[in-house]
Amino acid sequence: MGNPGRHFRDNGLTLALIGIFVLCLIGMVWSGWLDENAMLSEHGEPAIGLVEYFFGSSFQAALFENWESEFLQMSAYVIMTAFLFQRGSSESKDPDKENPEDADPSEKRRNKQAPWPVKAGGIWTFLYSYSLGIALLALFAASFVLHWLQSTAAANEDAAMHGQPAQTALEYLADPTLWFESFQNWQSEFLSTAVLVVLSIFLRHRGSPESKPVASPHSKTGH
Repeated sequence: MGNPGRHFRDNGLTLALIGIFVLCLIGMVWSGWLDENAMLSEHGEPAIGLVEYFFGSSFQAALFENWESEFLQMSAYVIMTAFLFQRGSSESKDPDKENPEDADPSEKRRNKQAPWPVKAGGIWTFLYSYSLGIALLALFAASFVLHWLQSTAAANEDAAMHGQPAQTALEYLADPTLWFESFQNWQSEFLSTAVLVVLSIFLRHRGSPESKPVASPHSKTGH
């Protein structure tokens, strides 16, 4: 039997992040449900249940709207840091050195500990070489489609309450509301990433792998 203490130590970051995510999701559902029922009460409409609210288009649109921006940020960050640099930042590769991230995986095909796509070679090695960026882009695309469809449904529910015609999903794709919902999150994600890249040049956080060692000069790039 494995050591539970070691399991939690070795996976503490993932477990903590998932735990915080669940707590925040519960808080989002609860507060959103209360706000929705308060709005319905103001309009003389009956209250809805928590489960109905969770699966409703307005909540789902808001949920995937946020997921979409996060996956866009992470996919762009992974892909852009492969070929763009910021001298002095702990978040960048050193532009003057050969970096281990750039090593040709075909040279490790005979390594018994290498992941199977590396040992397989060919298209499998190529796809695996960029699998992190591809996966994050796929999650962004899926979240955007779900945001788009759920936002369409929410807009049509609101239109029905005001006696206005419904829009198809394709028609709603040209609606500025959809793009306002997206761009308001996208801009903040790229701003926060840029701030992290720049601040890591001059500031430190002892013990964090996202920071350079405290005594490192500002000109040092990478960890």
